[in-house]
Amino acid sequence: MSRNRTLLRKIWFFLWEDDSLLSWIANFIIAIVLVKFIIYPGLGLLLGTSFPVVAVVSSSMEHNAGFDQWWQENRVWYEEKNIDENDFIKFKNGFDKGDMMVLLGKEPNEIKVGDVIVYSVSYSANPIIHRVVSIKADEKYFFETKGDNNLGQLPFEKEIAQEQLLGKAVLRVPLLGWVKVLFTDFVNLWR
Repeated sequence: MSRNRTLLRKIWFFLWEDDSLLSWIANFIIAIVLVKFIIYPGLGLLLGTSFPVVAVVSSSMEHNAGFDQWWQENRVWYEEKNIDENDFIKFKNGFDKGDMMVLLGKEPNEIKVGDVIVYSVSYSANPIIHRVVSIKADEKYFFETKGDNNLGQLPFEKEIAQEQLLGKAVLRVPLLGWVKVLFTDFVNLWR
């Protein structure tokens, strides 16, 4: 029993009080394991999605010059989709590259035009986060999206099946996503 306590004290000292490089590395590994295998899945279970948080990795949803100027530059496209300025103002502003978005799992019938959804596409490891501009429902739901800052729709945005839906963005945490963006950019430099 005494031997076990001594061992536990040594481990505790190594992890929490020792300032050695090896202690820092061990703490870093423990933090990664906790986040990846406990915190992230726990959040996913709580929020009803396998992607409870995502980092914004592109500028496709930015409103660079403020809403009024952005609307003047982009209004024609949205008005052709029967979305006017008053509708768009209700949707909330865009968000920036490097923001982190918290997602909530939603059933396809709960998604509305103007919601920002996150969905998977087969050719990208990163999920796409864009605004819903149209919904079609027959036996199943299909969504059309557009990045607010994109000049038009990209081909993959015209028919997003309900199976691709990962969640609806419900909360923006500014700048926190830069951790992932910078890490991903750094890793891609060495490929």
